[in-house]
Amino acid sequence: MATITDAKVIVTSPGRNFVTLKLTTSDGVTGLGDATLNGRELAAASYLKDHLVPLLIGRDADRIEDMWQYLYKGAYWRRGPVTMTAISAVDTALWDIKGKVAGMPVYDLLGGRAREGAMVYGHASGVTVSELVDDVARFMDLGYRAIRAQSAVPGLAGTYGVRKGTIYEPAAAALPEEQLWDTEKYLDFAPRYLTEIREKFGFDFHLLHDVHHRLTPTEAGRLGQRLEDLRLFWMEDPSPAELQENFRQIRQATTTPIAVGEVFNSIWDCQQLITERLIDYIRCSVVHAGGITHLRRIFNLAELYQVRTGSHGATDLSPVSMSAAVHLDVTVPNFGVQEYMEHAPVTHEVFRPTYQLRDGALHPSDAPGLGVELDEDAAARFPYDPKYLPVGRRSDGSVHDW
Repeated sequence: MATITDAKVIVTSPGRNFVTLKLTTSDGVTGLGDATLNGRELAAASYLKDHLVPLLIGRDADRIEDMWQYLYKGAYWRRGPVTMTAISAVDTALWDIKGKVAGMPVYDLLGGRAREGAMVYGHASGVTVSELVDDVARFMDLGYRAIRAQSAVPGLAGTYGVRKGTIYEPAAAALPEEQLWDTEKYLDFAPRYLTEIREKFGFDFHLLHDVHHRLTPTEAGRLGQRLEDLRLFWMEDPSPAELQENFRQIRQATTTPIAVGEVFNSIWDCQQLITERLIDYIRCSVVHAGGITHLRRIFNLAELYQVRTGSHGATDLSPVSMSAAVHLDVTVPNFGVQEYMEHAPVTHEVFRPTYQLRDGALHPSDAPGLGVELDEDAAARFPYDPKYLPVGRRSDGSVHDW
């Protein structure tokens, strides 16, 4: 029986901030887990370092399910993004260790491949519609079969989803950027530029769009109706999901497929959405929904109701989480699509994943475990860099959902 002998929390910022847990067993096997919580990284790091690490030393590294229950139920205070992100890191690191001990990739431990690779979607954007059209063409030339399209709304600086450089990263230094939002301008403009993309490129690829929690259910229903002829793969996060039954109104108003869940932390956050088929895609991620162990429960529930997966996969997930996501993606029968944003080259000075992007899909390697290595010396060269996500405000100055 191998026990955990060391647990190290590594905070590094190669291009952006990441929090990584490195576990070592009495047999000398190491495992990596991601605990990055965008804009609140140090809260997750502290939860790990100050509250979970003391509980890990000396415990059996083989008992993944028992460890998950121990950390979740044992704290009394359950759920929430900080708690579940920290548990995710422990769970993912233990799966990495188990794969290395078995000499098998994690996807084989999960039952083996159900598909060769996981189709991903890229993030096309532009300050103007012309720039967006050019970016969509770029992703199509790269072999992507699914593309998310976001354009800046005229008159609104800092519209969500539009890159300022080669990598989209909304978190900025100093205090949060306050971005102006106007719902009516967006509702008037978004259908027009999405229509232009379909007219330019046709229907031989999947077109996605992210609303980013900006609309009421009534407004989301109006948007979905206008987009129906465009046959979107999905309309993402049309409205905040704290009140799950709100999505019944959206569902009744439009046949445009709905995706939601990147901010969810547990199966309880999406139980009603799934069991009442109020959504088509569930977007929970390995890093924020309790690791591989708990995310698989969510996906299994979704399968019963013909809800497909579409996990969050922006650059606020380290390559450790990205690898874990792909291992799970290729095993679940109800896989839909995987979000994928390529990390900055400097990120790969610290994290060295072995998954590969080919023909618009990510393919996990057959390396034992997750197939990701971490260079601690390189990580030490990139100290934590405080950054905040933006805050949205309406034209009257009141705070809106960003």
